[in-house]
Amino acid sequence: MLDPQMQEILLSWWFLGLIGLCVGSFLNVVIYRLPVLMHREWLGEYAEQMQKEDELRDYGGLDEPRAAQVAQAAKLLDDSLQQLPVMSLSRPASRCPHCGHQLRWHENLPLLGWLRLRGRCSSCGARISMRYPFIELLTGLLFAGIAWNFNGQPAAVLYCGFAAALVALAGIDWDTTFLPEGINQPLLWVGLFLSVIGWTPVNPHDAVMGAIVGYLPLWLLYWGYKILFNKEGMGYGDFKLLAGIGAWLGWQLILPVALAASVVGTFVGLTMKWRGDLRDGRYVPFGPFLAGGALLVLLVGPGRIITWWLHP
Repeated sequence: MLDPQMQEILLSWWFLGLIGLCVGSFLNVVIYRLPVLMHREWLGEYAEQMQKEDELRDYGGLDEPRAAQVAQAAKLLDDSLQQLPVMSLSRPASRCPHCGHQLRWHENLPLLGWLRLRGRCSSCGARISMRYPFIELLTGLLFAGIAWNFNGQPAAVLYCGFAAALVALAGIDWDTTFLPEGINQPLLWVGLFLSVIGWTPVNPHDAVMGAIVGYLPLWLLYWGYKILFNKEGMGYGDFKLLAGIGAWLGWQLILPVALAASVVGTFVGLTMKWRGDLRDGRYVPFGPFLAGGALLVLLVGPGRIITWWLHP
């Protein structure tokens, strides 16, 4: 058991806020590199499959010469992928995307490194995106706010992890319109498991119902929209994300989260349309707003939201 005074320090808002700055620095890496790693893996799988000439003929309808051409092109792609520099979430070390300068330890300090460099690479002078310090500061503030709300309870650490996962998912979805299963699925199952063993304030019944209420309405909305308009209005990742949020916050908070996400998402979408910033397809991903709604509820305090929502 930890000494009570030490536990008080470790769970204080200022200490978890500092930890959040460091975690935010890592999240910047995750947001950028995880989609790259996933796309490389997918391309590798496609290249491997497309080298099977018999399957190209039997199932792809290609004649023998064309099947051979496709297999040769797939092998070229596979060889090219094998020659790419090794990349993981830890390798290589952080570098300037413009000149390749490897950041020194003091340049890589969360928030302080960016401020010290005045937002420019020390080697080539290129601008360093504001996004990096923003993610670090946001994560630090989220961790501090969660610690404040939980008032020294150990569950604060678990909900800091929940918040970190939401920040990563929001950043990746905004960039790629994709919510990676490697974060989305564990978010759901870890939330349910922690509820079952009693490590979160959400009881198992509310956690399971939260997952169901989070998933099912969006799934029905997805199929209704697809049947009516013959196109997808959202991705499956959004259902899983809201199910995971429900597992951590309980069914009572699904509607407040969804309402907050819809209001903010509509405002941002209309603003981007007015400014002409909408991407191809004229839409914005919904995942960042679901994550933002959940984080807003978490910072305001689930207990306050439930009291206001169910007992006005």
